[in-house]
Amino acid sequence: MKRFVMAGLAGTLAGIIATTQIAGPLLAQEAANKASVYEQLDLFGDIFERIRAQYVEEVAPEDLIEAAIDGMLTSLDPHSSYLSPDDAEQMRVQTRGEFGGLGIEVTQEDGFVKVVSPIDGTPADEAGIEAGDFITHVDGESILGLTLDKAVDLMRGPVGSEIVITVVREGEPDPFDVTIIRDTIKLTAVRARTEGQSVVLRVTTFNDQTYPNLKEGLEKQIAEAGGIDKINGVVLDLRNNPGGLLTQAIKVSDAFLNEGEIVSTRGRNPEDGERFNATPGDLAEGKPIVVLINGGSASASEIVAGALQDHRRAIVVGTKSFGKGSVQTVMPLRGDGAMRLTTSRYYTPSGRSIQALGVSPDIIVEQPRNRPEEDEDEEAAARTRSEADLRGSLNNDSLTEDEIRQIEEDRAKAEATAELRKQDYQLAYAIDILKGLSAFNPTARASQ
Repeated sequence: MKRFVMAGLAGTLAGIIATTQIAGPLLAQEAANKASVYEQLDLFGDIFERIRAQYVEEVAPEDLIEAAIDGMLTSLDPHSSYLSPDDAEQMRVQTRGEFGGLGIEVTQEDGFVKVVSPIDGTPADEAGIEAGDFITHVDGESILGLTLDKAVDLMRGPVGSEIVITVVREGEPDPFDVTIIRDTIKLTAVRARTEGQSVVLRVTTFNDQTYPNLKEGLEKQIAEAGGIDKINGVVLDLRNNPGGLLTQAIKVSDAFLNEGEIVSTRGRNPEDGERFNATPGDLAEGKPIVVLINGGSASASEIVAGALQDHRRAIVVGTKSFGKGSVQTVMPLRGDGAMRLTTSRYYTPSGRSIQALGVSPDIIVEQPRNRPEEDEDEEAAARTRSEADLRGSLNNDSLTEDEIRQIEEDRAKAEATAELRKQDYQLAYAIDILKGLSAFNPTARASQ
C-alpha cells in the first residue's frame, strides 16, 4: 500500500514539475511581452513630449494624438481609419444619400490615390473621371505620401468652388489636369428603365434608399410594360458601383433569391462569424437576370454579383470586379469621433473570398473605347445601302401590309439595339443575352 501511495505522490510531483516547466516559460514570455509594450508606450510618451517642447512651431497636443491614432489605423489596411467628429458626421450623411463633393469613391494603392469609381451624374462623372484613374495632385499640390483621409480632405470644399486634379490614366502617355466644380452630391441609388423588353436597373450605390428604390423601380417598369409576362428579364447594372451598406447588399440579393445563403462574414474569432440567408420571394418571378460588373464594382456590389452567380440565378457579364472583400465596422469613440476598423472578411455562398481577386464574370465583355467619328460615318454609309435603294428595284409582292409592318417594327427594334451597342456595348450585350434566353426558353419568353 505504501508503495502505491509513494507512486501516486511521485506521479503528482512529476505532474507539478511538468506543469511548472511548461507554464513557467509561457508566463515569462507573457510578462516580457507586456514589458515590451509598456516600453513602447513610454517611447511614444517621450517622443510626444519632445515634439511638444522642441518642435520648431507650437503643435496642438490633440492634433498630435489624432495623427498618431490615424497612423496606427491606416498602417493596418487601406480601409481602416480614424474619423474626426466632422468626418464621422459626413459619413453618416453620406449613407443617407446626400453630401457635398466631387462624386468619386477612392482608395489608396502604393501611396497613390486611386479612383474606384465615379458616381453617376456627379461632377466627377461628367468631367470624364474613370475607374482606375490615379490622382497625383490637387490644385497643383502633390498628394503622394498623404493618408487617404488627408488626400480626401484636400478634395473637399464649398459647393460651387473649383478644383483642379491631376490624373494619370493607363493608356495615356502623360498626366493631365481635370477641372471640376464641387457640388452637392444627391445620390439616386437606383434608376430603372426599359430597353426593348428588358428592364434595366442601374444601381449606383448601396445606401439606405437602395432596396426601396430598386423594388419601386422594378415594379413600376413591370406595370408599365403590362405585367411580368411582357418582359424577358432584368439587367442589374452594378458597374462603377463602389458599394456601401452590407445590409442593403443583402436585401438586394434577397430580392431575387428564394432561399439559400447570400453571404457569410468571418472575423478573427470563429464565433464572431455570421451567415445571412435569403427569404422566400423573387421580385423578378424567375425571369432571367444578367448582372453587369467592371473594375469599379466593389464591396457590396461584389456581394450581390457573387451571391446571384453562385446560386446560378444570374449570368455575370463584364470585366473583373475591384476585389474588396473585407467588412469595416464603425465604432463610436469619445468626443463624437469614430474608428473605422476592418473586422472581418466576407465570403460568397460557395465559400470563396473575393478579397484582392474580385468576382470573375461568366462572360468577359470589354467596353470598347469610342472610335473616331469619321470611321463610324464611313461604316454607317456602307451599311445603309440596300436593294431597295436601287432605282427601279422590284417590290416585294409576297407579304401582306401587316407582315411588312411587323418586319419594319422588328427592324426598328434591331436598329435601336444597334444604336445602344454604340453607346453602351456591355449593356447591349446583356440585353442580347436576355433576348437569346427568351427565344430558347418558352417559360421565360415575354408575350408578344
